Order: sequence, then structure tokens, then C-alpha cells
Amino acid sequence: MPELPEVETTKTSLSPLLGQRVSKVEVFQPKLRWPMPSDLIDLVGYSLDRVERRAKYLLVTFKSTEAISPVERTLIIHLGMSGSLQQHPVGAEKRKHDHLIMLFDEADKQTQLHYHDPRRFGAVLWHKEYAAKLLEHLGPEPLATEFSADYLYHLIQRTEVTDTPAKVPDSTLLKSVGSSLAQQPLTPHSAIQSPSKKSAKRPIARAIKSVIMEQQIVVGVGNIYATESLYLSAINPATPAHHLTYQQIEVLVAHIKAILQKAIALGGSTLRDFTVASGQTGYFQQTLNVYGKHGESCPHCATELDNIKINGRASVYCPNCQPLQ
Repeated sequence: MPELPEVETTKTSLSPLLGQRVSKVEVFQPKLRWPMPSDLIDLVGYSLDRVERRAKYLLVTFKSTEAISPVERTLIIHLGMSGSLQQHPVGAEKRKHDHLIMLFDEADKQTQLHYHDPRRFGAVLWHKEYAAKLLEHLGPEPLATEFSADYLYHLIQRTEVTDTPAKVPDSTLLKSVGSSLAQQPLTPHSAIQSPSKKSAKRPIARAIKSVIMEQQIVVGVGNIYATESLYLSAINPATPAHHLTYQQIEVLVAHIKAILQKAIALGGSTLRDFTVASGQTGYFQQTLNVYGKHGESCPHCATELDNIKINGRASVYCPNCQPLQ
């Protein structure tokens, strides 16, 4: 499934189409997760104005300047399990699972944008009709300042932000976001402090991996990136979230941010048939430490990697480096 880095990479790869005019829209299979709008053809004459991302959704805005006042129309596009947006030269052959093709014109150049989705779990919808249903419940972006150790710790513990314990010195966190994660030491379990004073609300006791994958808590931390972040943080994926100290949460948040930034820089992970609009594939999968490597040796201590199921998802971990608390 395309996750946040793949969607962010797709967003960036669409930038060559900005400002280009839509001259033709063809829908071949409208039955996706939700039916495609029947009036997509109305985008003919509009130009692509901007492409934004919210969680794993692309917000694609078109603008018409033909009216007295500019008119904007925005699509919400979700790539589902196997979707991709790919650019092709005009006249390129339609493939079996190309469900939507838009033709863009710029001077004497034409480009076709194909929405390709073999499993048809994706979506192409009008923003004004589905924004409330799909977007309003979402948590903060993982790379935004709103997603912090303070936010995650106090959400889990149901405490006030003023109850924050002492922070871990920066030297024990990541050296830098751009450094090689594969070469960084795993975070030790030393210097554990007791949680701060609890409120009357019950802390979150679900597995920490389940918590960081919940879209209402933080968006876009999918299975690949959750698995890798927990490994580098030396946290067992099944650890009850409320058992983690502030220091462990601080380290985990730092690794989540660094992992996602590195994945975006490498174009995402191509674990099946994901490609971006330019047709390129991602390379982050070549740097994976544990995801998909059940039975192989831990790159840190050589212990055989184990696998458990959490909410039906495979969770590979090192029993030695990530002991269950």
C-alpha cells in the first residue's frame, strides 16, 4: 500500500503539470472504493493550480480563469492498496487497470496522466462532498511541529502538558535527520523515569505500534515506517503504550520523523508495483532494517528476527534489542 512517503513523492512528481490545461478527461472504470463523480469531464478547460497532501490523500486543485472570478475545483485522490498516478506521452497505450486518463496541454506539448489501480481500492472524489467524511477526523501530520513527544506522551497518559518529565539530552536522540539510520545505535532502555501524575482518564494501554498507526492520533505512519521506527527506538511493538516513559516516547517521535524524511528523500518504498507519476520507483526499501525480514539476523546484534501479529499486521522485531516491557 502506498504510504505517506509514497504519496508525498507522488505529489512532488506532479509538479511538471502545474499550470497546464486539461483538454480531455476519460473515465474507463468508475467503480473504485467509491464511485468516481460522473461530472469529471467538467474539468476540461481548467488548469492544474496546486497539489497538496493531507495524510495519504492528495488534494488536487484545478482553476478556471475563463469566468469573471476564478473558479476552483478540488479532487481528493487516494491511491488505495495498489494505485498510482503516472505520466505518459500523448498516445500512450491504455493499460488494463488504467481507470482514468487526463490529457494536459502546454503550448505544443501534451501529457497524459493515468490513474492506475489494479485492486480498485482507491478513490477519486470531489473535495466539497467528501472532505468532512475523510479529512476532519485526522490527527496531526507526523512531520509537523504539532506531532511531538509532549503531544504523544500526554495523549497516551491522559495527562496535562505541564506534567512533562525531564527531557532526554539531544545527544542521545538522533544525530541529525539526514544521517544514516542504519548506522545509528539502537536507543538503550537506561535512565527510565516514572510517568508523571495521571489524570482521572485511563491511559491508553493498546500496543504502541497500534497507537502510532491510528490516523486519529497521527497520520501516515504505516506498517513499514512504524516497524522500522520501533526497531531503531528499541521498543517492542507489543509494548502497552502507557508503559513507555517520556524519554522513550521522545526517542520514538524523533525516529518516526527521521524515517519518514529519509523515505521521502529516497522516493518512498517500492515493495510491489508502486511508481510515481514520472514512472520512477522508490529506493527506501533498500535501507530497511527489519521490515519483511522475519527469520533473518538482526543487523545490530545478529539475533534471529521474530514476527508477531498486531491488529492483523505483521510486526517484525528483534527479541534481544526490543524486549517486551
